[in-house]
Amino acid sequence: MNVKRVLLCWSVTLAFIVLFTACTKRVDQNFTAQKTPVGEQICNRIKAGNLRAGGDSIYARAALTHFYERRFYREAWTIQRADDLLTALRRADLEGLQPNDYHLAAIENLLASVRSDIQKGLGVSPDRLAEFDILLTDAFLVYGSHLLFGRVNPETIQLKWVPKQQSVDLATVLESALASDNISDSLIKLAPDQPGFRRLCKALAHYRELALRGGWPTIPDGMKMKRGDHGSSVTALRERLIIDGDLDTTKKADAELFDEALEQALKRFQRRHGLSSSGTIDAATRDELNVSVERRVEQLELNLERWRWLPQDLGRRYILVNIPLFQLKVMEDGAQVLTMRIVVGTIEDTTPVLNSTMEYMFVNPYWNVPHDMVVHEMLPRIKRDSSYLTQRNIRMFKGSGPEAPEVDPKTVDWSSISTDDFPYRLRQDPGPSNGMGRVKLIFPNKFDVYLHDTPGRHLFEKPQRTFSHGCIRIEQPIDLALYLLKGDPRWNREAFLRKLGKKVPTTVVLPERIPIYLVYWTAWADEDGTIQFRPDTYNWDMPLLLAMRAPLTNKEVVGTKNSSPHGG
Repeated sequence: MNVKRVLLCWSVTLAFIVLFTACTKRVDQNFTAQKTPVGEQICNRIKAGNLRAGGDSIYARAALTHFYERRFYREAWTIQRADDLLTALRRADLEGLQPNDYHLAAIENLLASVRSDIQKGLGVSPDRLAEFDILLTDAFLVYGSHLLFGRVNPETIQLKWVPKQQSVDLATVLESALASDNISDSLIKLAPDQPGFRRLCKALAHYRELALRGGWPTIPDGMKMKRGDHGSSVTALRERLIIDGDLDTTKKADAELFDEALEQALKRFQRRHGLSSSGTIDAATRDELNVSVERRVEQLELNLERWRWLPQDLGRRYILVNIPLFQLKVMEDGAQVLTMRIVVGTIEDTTPVLNSTMEYMFVNPYWNVPHDMVVHEMLPRIKRDSSYLTQRNIRMFKGSGPEAPEVDPKTVDWSSISTDDFPYRLRQDPGPSNGMGRVKLIFPNKFDVYLHDTPGRHLFEKPQRTFSHGCIRIEQPIDLALYLLKGDPRWNREAFLRKLGKKVPTTVVLPERIPIYLVYWTAWADEDGTIQFRPDTYNWDMPLLLAMRAPLTNKEVVGTKNSSPHGG
């Protein structure tokens, strides 16, 4: 019996070895059959490492290797396909990207050289064709990655910018593009397919055209200008507003007179730039008028990049919070259904840029006062007035757990309490003075920020609304809450108001999770094409501009299944 078992085991093992050898042989034969002289050179170049082609470094090394391994190192590109790719690369600037990041000059030079040799009847060496093939593949992969994910990983320049989480196998995208012989259109499909992105591309083209024409005149320093004024400064203002499209040129007017039409045009300019629409020239308005057209071009390019950090599909319903605009809007089926003013974080406690999903809300929430706020803002007030906490319905606990005992503030020797040693947790009860207001809306994120109501309603009247510690205070919390509860028959306005009136903390799970996007757009184009600019509230434009202009490096890692879009 043992002998039979041994013989059976040997038979099975031998059969496996024969099968494995046959399969391996077929793979090797298939590989050999598909490998060409050009493919041989491609294989040698990739395996040698230190990849360069056409005098340029190769950036998408992991994705490029993955692509050629899957096709047994066969060459991928023809002259016709190369021409199609060049068409796409030459328009990269229309999306705020730099064509020369994608080997444009090197590809043009190599292609011209190859064409010249073919026309002369000369043979093109396999090594040269391999160099050409690798260069084209790298250009497609890097450009495709930038269209999908952005040129810059936001987390590398600002910890409060979070990139989208998305996995795309660009090697597969390239294979499909080659199979259909449709390189250019395949790349177009990788860019954000959003009306706002396309409108911003048009705005960029418009401002680049203005730059080619020489831009606009500078408004000289001096006294305020207003309706009724007369002089050469008014002429400069008129020209400035005509060039930027704010002033209608069909009506004849005295060029030096600050008339009603000029006043209305200035108000339009002020509204487009987030200024008070006074219709007069003050220092803030003059500063915005004198921003160069080149700076506006840069601003548009930066905000196209920020669009690429968003998911391709924003969802049928979603919430969009634009930090520099101090505005929240709710979109449904492409239409704006709700909009409101917001208060965002200060420059010291900035509101982050991120994508998340709204999941639940607290009605009549407690407010657990942040420790930093307690020790730096409240403690000095408590020491001056021992009734400070009681007057504001703030309770004090010894420890952080739910079973932590409550402490009467009157029993504490506040003179012995310091900012470095504050052993208590403060929690404000629900009520009209609660720091969270009546509603707190939760979307999980690593910064622990959320939307919430606020008793400080007067702050919504301020033009510059940077007053929070990072969370977002909303002007119409009940309207937003009711919208989020739409579809749940248990909730209507009357039922919700009754719940608020009970002042009992309640957790309410939303009937449908809704995406929320916190964005930092300092430039965008409205649905009617109006181009809007806003001040760089957090001074985040310049770090992004420097990153966008920095040369690419060999550490660039792009869209394979097992890699991050930016190399981490």
